[in-house]
Amino acid sequence: MDVFSSYLNGIDHPDHRNRMEEILTWVASTFPQLEPAIKWNTPMFTDHGTFIIGVSTAKQHVSVAPEEVTMVHFADRIKVAGYSATKGLFRMPWKDPVNYALLEDIITYNIQEKAELTSFWRK
Repeated sequence: MDVFSSYLNGIDHPDHRNRMEEILTWVASTFPQLEPAIKWNTPMFTDHGTFIIGVSTAKQHVSVAPEEVTMVHFADRIKVAGYSATKGLFRMPWKDPVNYALLEDIITYNIQEKAELTSFWRK
């Protein structure tokens, strides 16, 4: 998790920093086979060199980016969770609890769907 230290230290708001650290630590402990990385100034996790999920901060929320295919697959659950979304990410407001069950299902889906993929992004 040292790979995320600089990113986390750059988050001024202590509650936001703690929340991000909590999320990143949860992903790392729940999916220990994933490789933590910072790419494009975004904390992310990869599996055998392919992107699985990215998590970053914004003023009002945590942005979770699992790729557009996954966003489409989970669109209804993301909406039911109360998260706003674009085609590539959804937003978890700082004030709301993290829906870890949804995160776990999204990450598991990407790991399974991308098991044979040899590129970083889906094509």
